[in-house]
Amino acid sequence: MTSHTGGEFTTRQVDERQLMLLMRDWRQGRATRNIRQAISDGYVTVFSAAMITAMVVNVIVHAQRSVSDCSAAACTSGRSLLPWAGLSGVLTMTFAASRMFGPVLASAAEGFWLMDAPLRRSRLLMRRLVMALVTSFAIGAGVGALVAALTGSPGRSIVIWTLATGAAALGATAFAASEQTFERTWTLRLLQGVVALAGVAVLGMVIATAAGRATFTITDTLGQTIALGVAGVGLVVGAVGMLTARTRLDLIRRARLTSGGSLMSGMQGAMFALDFGLMRDIVVEREAVARGRVRPTRGRSSGLRALVWRDVQRLFRFPRPLATLAVSVVVPYAVQALGLGSLNVAISALVLMAALIPFFNSLRVLARTSGLARCLPFTTSEIRTAASVVPAILTLIWAILAAPAFIGMWFSGTQRTPTEGILVSITSAAAGLIGAIRWVSARSPNYSGPMIATSAGAMPPGMMMNLFRGFDMVALISLPVVFGAPTWLSLAFAVIAFAFLRSGGINQDQLLEMQEENKRKLDETKTRTGASKEKIRIERHK
Repeated sequence: MTSHTGGEFTTRQVDERQLMLLMRDWRQGRATRNIRQAISDGYVTVFSAAMITAMVVNVIVHAQRSVSDCSAAACTSGRSLLPWAGLSGVLTMTFAASRMFGPVLASAAEGFWLMDAPLRRSRLLMRRLVMALVTSFAIGAGVGALVAALTGSPGRSIVIWTLATGAAALGATAFAASEQTFERTWTLRLLQGVVALAGVAVLGMVIATAAGRATFTITDTLGQTIALGVAGVGLVVGAVGMLTARTRLDLIRRARLTSGGSLMSGMQGAMFALDFGLMRDIVVEREAVARGRVRPTRGRSSGLRALVWRDVQRLFRFPRPLATLAVSVVVPYAVQALGLGSLNVAISALVLMAALIPFFNSLRVLARTSGLARCLPFTTSEIRTAASVVPAILTLIWAILAAPAFIGMWFSGTQRTPTEGILVSITSAAAGLIGAIRWVSARSPNYSGPMIATSAGAMPPGMMMNLFRGFDMVALISLPVVFGAPTWLSLAFAVIAFAFLRSGGINQDQLLEMQEENKRKLDETKTRTGASKEKIRIERHK
């Protein structure tokens, strides 16, 4: 650090710790909330967390009761394998998030002035590395505990699997941090693919065991021993990766640090608006920029068929979402194998909704860009129907492939006739499709209209519903079947919901435009009526 004294420049060593304390004092000195407001917000947060926790506990208790009803050897062995699938899912998401964000990152402002200063970056970034490791351990442990509890495991197994999953996530994050210092991402992609395939293989073993085609049994003692081994390996890898990253934090380029920070800032802004669709748009844009270029393809046909053909071309150009859709077909069989046949419709519909969202890119663009949609010589319902043709065909294929699971073939538990099973499969597929349409085509919050005063500040009307969009359609269509209502009722709800979403729903801007147009026509009518009723007066000459 340099300073000017008496016409001369002197250089002094900067203490990074004092600099961080100075930054913290500067930020705390410009706080916009007092202690009473912070306590009020904390009360709302604690109350919301308590409500959500109570709902999760209720779901876990209900799931354990449903699982206990299936005490056959196939169900027991299948449930013993499910925590391994949860471990694979946690590791896959950890590698994906680490490759996308960092895991060590810095904001754009810090990259502008702080990372260019002659400072030891390791002193500044070490705390962020520790926070990333702690966060990954907490999230992984929570997911592991939830999966172990849902499978009806005893208390000791739940604790062991919580530790194993959290330690594995910590080790994966530490390894990703060490790879970040070398600026390597291909290793994370490779490990992500291997772990994902391992998870699919575990689900296949669960289904094969429940169907009686094979026997893959892991006793509780063996499973706990292997889980403790996984926890030990995760902790060792975490320690080695942390030490490696600690010694090389000074070598991370500023561009690599700020890229993850800018992505995190954009996603935080979308999260403040409760707009998960915008978060996905940011991630998709980031992947497109990383890809760099694509080979242009000429369109075909005309009219609405041109829109459909564009979706087909996009499917061949980027077929990666087909792998996720293929994996989602396994979910109904896995849920049925675990003895959760009563919840199979809702769970499978939620997974299918998540798998179908990447196929609605055309609908996403046309729904969010109303000016582009108005340039096309088609109505809103025609555009949305054309943009849903390819996902609907894929959904129909999914329903055909998943029908044996809903019929109950090869599994004990819920059994249905072939006709009823096919209708239930179509119901679950329709719920996932309509939920994806609702999730993709929902409008962004309107900040130009009147606001609602809340403890968190002013909020546009309907903003809180962004948290439930898509899920509300799945619940509306699938819950009647879950509670034993006739299947035709759910199919009727599906038809009504699709017709509503096809027309574009209730658009506040269009309603205001129609109101202004009606008011203008009414004024013109009153003007013409008043002119016709005006009396003509003739003055007499004296």
